[in-house]
Amino acid sequence: MLKLLLTVVLTGALGAAGRPAPAPTAPTAPRRAAAPAFDHSAYDRLLKKYVDAKGLVNYKAWKADQQGLNQYLARLSQNPPAATWPQAEQIAYWINAYNAYTIRLILDHYPLRSIKDIGSKIQIPLVNTPWAAEFFSIGGRKMSLDYIEHTVLRKQFDDPRIHFALVCASLSCPRLRPEAYTAARLSPQLDAQGRDFLRDPAKNKVGKTSAQLSRYFDWYKADWSQNGQSVASWVNRYAATPMSPDARISYLDYNWQLNEQ
Repeated sequence: MLKLLLTVVLTGALGAAGRPAPAPTAPTAPRRAAAPAFDHSAYDRLLKKYVDAKGLVNYKAWKADQQGLNQYLARLSQNPPAATWPQAEQIAYWINAYNAYTIRLILDHYPLRSIKDIGSKIQIPLVNTPWAAEFFSIGGRKMSLDYIEHTVLRKQFDDPRIHFALVCASLSCPRLRPEAYTAARLSPQLDAQGRDFLRDPAKNKVGKTSAQLSRYFDWYKADWSQNGQSVASWVNRYAATPMSPDARISYLDYNWQLNEQ
């Protein structure tokens, strides 16, 4: 019996010794955040330098220091979004492009009192507004600000919050955010823009039974009313005082004065 027990033990030991030792498990590398499809950090630094907390722009100083903006716009022009980019990356790219090229347009014609004054200066047949002028190219295609807003952002992406982010260089438009939009923070940035816009009494005066709203809610009524939403539901999403669904709505006059410090 003892001989049999020793035989079993020795056989098991030899068998274990004969098997190759399992390979050591390599440590798992920490997961890195995906690199952005396009780096807007250079534009971010320019906004922090020339735009204050109220969204007002120091165009005079920026006019004297345009190299950084020119370099950023050159990179935008050469790197259009691909269909494979995440949607948030594409939206952030186009919002930044719209606002940066608006700044480019103002600097090209500065000093001026209003962006609307540029229309009479653009010597292009059938173009009488600065938004329709094809004064830049992206990916080899001539484009206008209207193209970015209406053909790209409004048509391709189902998010009316873009209206809180696109800046027409005027006091009644949403403030120019003193930072670039990024995919990683896009949704909270757009929500912050909505709160800022709806809680600014110079742009919207919201009460329970009546509201004087920005013309944005009239001009883009179809956008605010899609997917079962309404102007009232969007206003109440961000306003400090909620308005009733049957509140009387009127619209404020639009101030086209330049958003200048």
